[in-house]
Amino acid sequence: MKVLPFKIPKPENVTLYLQNYKGESFYEKLHQHKEIQISVVLKGEGTYIIGDCVGHFKENDIFVLGENLPHVFKRDVAFENETEMVTVFFAKNAFGEVFFTLPEFEGFKGFFNNSDLGYRILSNKLQLSKLLEELSKLSKYNQFISFLEILRIISESEKQKLSSLINLKKYAGDEGKRMSDIFQFTMNNFQKEITLQNVADIANMTPNAFCRYFKQRTNKTFVNFLIDIRIGNACKLLAKKNDLSITEISYKSGFNNLANFNRKFKATKGITPSEFRKRH
Repeated sequence: MKVLPFKIPKPENVTLYLQNYKGESFYEKLHQHKEIQISVVLKGEGTYIIGDCVGHFKENDIFVLGENLPHVFKRDVAFENETEMVTVFFAKNAFGEVFFTLPEFEGFKGFFNNSDLGYRILSNKLQLSKLLEELSKLSKYNQFISFLEILRIISESEKQKLSSLINLKKYAGDEGKRMSDIFQFTMNNFQKEITLQNVADIANMTPNAFCRYFKQRTNKTFVNFLIDIRIGNACKLLAKKNDLSITEISYKSGFNNLANFNRKFKATKGITPSEFRKRH
C-alpha cells in the first residue's frame, strides 16, 4: 500500500465511514486522503504532524482535517495503556454537489472554514466526544441526523487552526513515501543527535538539496521541524506530574545544552520552561 495518497477502505455506497482505531497504536504513517476527517482521541497520547504543524495530542482532543491534508498521529511509547481514536470520514460531495450550499446549512460554514488547514476543537468537547463515540451504535438514518448535529456544534465551537501551509499539495506515491520516511525517522529519533546528513541520506539527496526539498514541501526548515518535535515532547513532560528536573526534561527531549533548550523553548512558546510548568 502506498503511504501517500492513502485510500480509505470504505465499502461501496457508504456516505459516512466510521473507524475505531483501538490497540497499541494508531496508523503511524504520514498519509493524506480525499475525505474530510473528524477524529476524537478517547484514550492515549502522543505526537501529531498536521500539514506543517507539530503538536501533542491527548485524551478528549478532537481534530478536523480537510481534504488531502498530510497528517500522522504517533502514539507515545511511554503511554502503556491502550489507545483509542474514533474517526468519521466523509466527502464534501457525498450527499450531492450542492448539499452543503443549501440555505438550510448556512450555519455550517464555520465547520468548513479553515478545514483545509486542519483545526482542533477547544469548546463543547464533552458533548462532541459523546456524540462521536455513540455514532456507530445508531441506525444509518440516525447516524445522518447525529452527524448534522456534530457539524452544527463544531461550526459554533471555538477552534485552533493548526497548519499554516497555504498551498497544500497531493504527494505522488514515491514522494509520499520519502516524506513519510523522513518524518518517521525524526519522530523515532528526536531524542538523539540528528544531522542533516542523516536525513539527507534517507531522502537519497545531498544535504543542500534536501534542505531545499524539505522547505518547499513543509514551509519550514528541517532544523525548525526537529525543534518543534523536541519542544512538543518537552511540553508534554512539563505538563505531567513527575519528579523530572528542567535539565532532565531538556535532555530527554533531545537538547544537549540547558541554555539552548531554555532559549529555544521561550522563542517557540513565549515563556520559559519553568513558567510553562507552573501554568500547567
